[in-house]
Amino acid sequence: MTSVMRFCFALIIFLMNTSFSHAACEGKEISEDVYNGPLCIPKNAQRIVTLDPLITLGMLLELGAPVVATPYMAIQDDGVMKSVKDRNLVDLGNPREPSLERVAALKPDLIIGSAEAHGQIYDTAAKIAPTVLFKHMDWKQYLQRLSEVAGREGTADQALLAYERRVSSIRERMAKTDLTVSTVRFAPGRFVVFVDGPEAYAPFAVLHEAGVKRTLYETVTDGTIVKRPDWEELASLDGDILLYVSASGFENDEDDKLEKDVVQNPLWQLLPAVQSGRAYRVDRGPWQSFHGLASAHRILDDIERHILDSQ
Repeated sequence: MTSVMRFCFALIIFLMNTSFSHAACEGKEISEDVYNGPLCIPKNAQRIVTLDPLITLGMLLELGAPVVATPYMAIQDDGVMKSVKDRNLVDLGNPREPSLERVAALKPDLIIGSAEAHGQIYDTAAKIAPTVLFKHMDWKQYLQRLSEVAGREGTADQALLAYERRVSSIRERMAKTDLTVSTVRFAPGRFVVFVDGPEAYAPFAVLHEAGVKRTLYETVTDGTIVKRPDWEELASLDGDILLYVSASGFENDEDDKLEKDVVQNPLWQLLPAVQSGRAYRVDRGPWQSFHGLASAHRILDDIERHILDSQ
């Protein structure tokens, strides 16, 4: 009997604590697609820190959210970096190990990051301010979720509609071709192929949405995001057109040298698109550090320039 009473008492305390916790949320509560949910966040955050200097930073800037800090490292888009400096955002250093001391000194009312990249520092960050770490999702869905969290609902609706109209038009044009397209990133000592699949990285999800057909090697049905072919496997990139990025690291000083080393290799010269003169280098900015709608439109620019208009 005593055990039963103790259990009932513990259950009552648990339910009371749960209801008190829920009642204590004076902002908005979110639970889907976030690490350690449900979370209580302010309705209209005025000082937002983003630990992710890529897609999260870019989208928050596009939404006009009051961002005060982000890691500068990994920002490879000149336009985004200019915006960051013009706004005098505080640099948090390495995005994998952002300076939480600087974050605390800023007294933010909301911290936003990635569940995959920042889960290990969640407990510390959450002691500084409400911390939302989003799980991986489709980039357009993420834009909507960010607008909700940042109190900017509806801000991007018209821009998204314009994107949808443009991508639909391009998809109709692509449907009239039978071209296949390969993509690859040059990195020091290796190649990286971002595949077309359910979990595709945002620039390559844009390719898919625009109706671009990838090769068999570059198309998956599972959760694969990248493949890392060696020189021999590179022959699988047998698309009619080849789009490539040369990215030596966070800094782009060595990109041209890296490109030269690759394209002079006889095995590179054997690729069908190279032999037909249809291999094109594209800007590392939107293709490797996707920042949102502006990046998506630059991907569409490359589709029109290198695929549709070059026929």
